[in-house]
Order: sequence, then structure tokens, then C-alpha cells
Amino acid sequence: MPAGRVLITGAGGFLGSHLCERFLREGYEVVGVDNFITGSRRNMAALEQHPNFSLIEHDITHPLYVVGRVDLVLHFASPASPKDYLRHPIHTMKVSSLG
Repeated sequence: MPAGRVLITGAGGFLGSHLCERFLREGYEVVGVDNFITGSRRNMAALEQHPNFSLIEHDITHPLYVVGRVDLVLHFASPASPKDYLRHPIHTMKVSSLG
């Protein structure tokens, strides 16, 4: 039985993907959320093979409904570099304020 269920936004990014790995190692069920505007599917290659990992491709500026309980939410979704801020200024603001 999993230690708990954690939802991690920005799961395709550097921090999010490493947090997914860590929580899986600790025995949690992990739900990763990313829209892949700046995140990378390469960061998730090993995660997607894990039986306690599921991925939801979703833009968190819109409501997200997850079936079942979630014990912890870690919000790491955000374009993470100045070039991304300039390329996606409105989306960056929405992710930070609405996500």
C-alpha cells in the first residue's frame, strides 16, 4: 500500500521530475501534471514506467479534477527561465496566480 498520494504540477520540469522520483522512492503514489510548454517528456521517461506513477497532461490554469484522494499537492509548474517568461508572459502570470 502506498505511503500516500501526491500530486506534483510541473512534473516534466527539472524540479518536478526529481520530486516525482523522490516520492516514488519513498513509497508514494505520484500523479504528475504538466502541459509540456516548457517541460520535457525526456525527464519523465523512467517515471512513466513506474507502476505508482500516472501522468495527466493538463494546463493548470484551468480546473483539474483528480479521481480519488490526494494527500499532498506540490505546485512547481511555471516557465522557469527569463527566455520562457518573455516567450509566454501571460501564461507565466496565469500559472503563478491561478495555478
